[in-house]
Amino acid sequence: MKAAVLREVGKPLTIENVQINKPGPHEVLIRTAAAGVCHSDLHFVEGSYPYPLPAVLGHESAGVVEQVGSEVRTVKPGDHVITCLSAFCGHCEHCLTGHMSRCVSPETKREAGEEPRLGEAPGAMNQFLNLSSFAEQMLIHEHACVAIRKDMPLDRAALIGCSVTTGVGAVIHTSQVRPGETVAVIGCGGVGLACINGAAIAGAGRIIAVDMQGSKLNLAKEFGATDVVNPKDGDPVQQVLELTGGGVHHSFEAIGLKATTEQAFRMLGRGGTANVIGMIPVGVNIELHGADFLGEKRIQGSIMGSNRFPVDMPRFVDFYMSGKLKLDEMISRRIKLEQVNEAFDELKRGELARSVIVFDA
Repeated sequence: MKAAVLREVGKPLTIENVQINKPGPHEVLIRTAAAGVCHSDLHFVEGSYPYPLPAVLGHESAGVVEQVGSEVRTVKPGDHVITCLSAFCGHCEHCLTGHMSRCVSPETKREAGEEPRLGEAPGAMNQFLNLSSFAEQMLIHEHACVAIRKDMPLDRAALIGCSVTTGVGAVIHTSQVRPGETVAVIGCGGVGLACINGAAIAGAGRIIAVDMQGSKLNLAKEFGATDVVNPKDGDPVQQVLELTGGGVHHSFEAIGLKATTEQAFRMLGRGGTANVIGMIPVGVNIELHGADFLGEKRIQGSIMGSNRFPVDMPRFVDFYMSGKLKLDEMISRRIKLEQVNEAFDELKRGELARSVIVFDA
């Protein structure tokens, strides 16, 4: 199959022919229909986060099941599915207490002595975040995908696999935004826009979008932002405090920077919660004023929107089909696999919300 491979940090991906294995007992072979180009992939390309190479990148995708292993019970050939990088085992402490996105069980991967899912030893290709969706096919654990209704367009369904689940989930699961509460979202890329959309769905009374790109702030209004703040116009924290008369109930950092994470905490009112969604580079420390905790302010992480994706993703599909979830507006352009490096360049420039790789049927 054709796939986009990262062989060296800081270098462009190369389009190569990569061998893919057959499904094992709990595995599913999927024909990839679409894959979003996410900023998280770029973090690994640039080396902000380490990963064993070579690897087929991509982790935000949807497709059609082609084959299933002998023990698979959740999907069948012909099913339309959304994939999710937070594969879960189903019986560890995290899974059994309803925190499936925290599962780190090795059971969802092949063991060291088994044939790899991608490539052949020696020189086997590493699978990226349980998926590797910048490829014509994916071989994954059955608990890394969920079947959805077939009238859902797969190029839009792919976005639910990461940015939507991360952003909307952070609002409704991690921070549990309630109707009428105030929200600030720093960074209006794909995840930030999903946060804004999720806050609108949750009934937030005021949703403040913070970004330095005027075009993204305009897009944020389409997703439900009631107010916009551009740091070019002055201290964003002060602007948010003035807009809300003392700070927000919930803030969401969707960039992954030290400065913006600290701003998210400072934007809170008493009793507020800051949620860190962006991938802060390894080795970077965050500095907060200790006295602020006397106001019962909190800061917490969110991984993949604290999802229960087999339940969440079909519901998000229904949200889209009923007009509540905005996905059409999030897609800036549809591209071929060979254009993946162009999409990364656009991400670096902050020009687009989302490019989606669409594979030929």
